Amino acid sequence: MKNPSWRTTTLGIITILTAIAGVVQAFLDNDPATNPDFTVAVAAVVSGIGLIFAKDAKVTGLPVTPEGGQ
Repeated sequence: MKNPSWRTTTLGIITILTAIAGVVQAFLDNDPATNPDFTVAVAAVVSGIGLIFAKDAKVTGLPVTPEGGQ
């Protein structure tokens, strides 16, 4: 991954963890009428993966040289 952005990576991880937590909460709920919505969970995980590989608008596409220039 070139020029990763900590902002989008963090949001991607939070999105994936939230999706997983929602499914786990539905499984651990004692109410038999509560079913986990796997469609939403899969969509959230795919979105989180996309955010992990995305680049922030503040990050340029040019690699940074050791001297600090582009």
